[in-house]
Amino acid sequence: MIYGIGTDLCDVRRIAAALSRHGERFAERILAEGELATWRQRSARWPERGTRFLATRFAAKEAFSKAIGLGLRSPMRWRDCEVGRLPSGQPTVVLHGALAQWCAARGLVAHLSVSDEGDMACAYCVVELRPGTLAPRMRSAEPSPDF
Repeated sequence: MIYGIGTDLCDVRRIAAALSRHGERFAERILAEGELATWRQRSARWPERGTRFLATRFAAKEAFSKAIGLGLRSPMRWRDCEVGRLPSGQPTVVLHGALAQWCAARGLVAHLSVSDEGDMACAYCVVELRPGTLAPRMRSAEPSPDF
């Protein structure tokens, strides 16, 4: 059963501007340790490739936070959501700390796709309930009074 869907579109130029203004501190705020090591390696060899790497990770974490319905509120923290890679090369979400516990308690599993082209990076995330997990109480599908 699908728990949530999230997507994000990120302007690579915006990430480049943030790196110009804040330097490595910006990447350290967004990336988990493993991602940070990869970002440093890519940035050293080809700075644009490092910026694209950071932009796709930024988009993936935004998409994941939307799919779980938290946005960037606790326990969702940038560094506790890591974008890893399966042996096939497929991107995957690796969770740490309180966020990992929160998702495990709810039986959530994430599926992720990331891409970049030109000046844009995008990510799409589908979060589902692990088979055999009881569905959490969902909000009513009634429209809000604002509609």
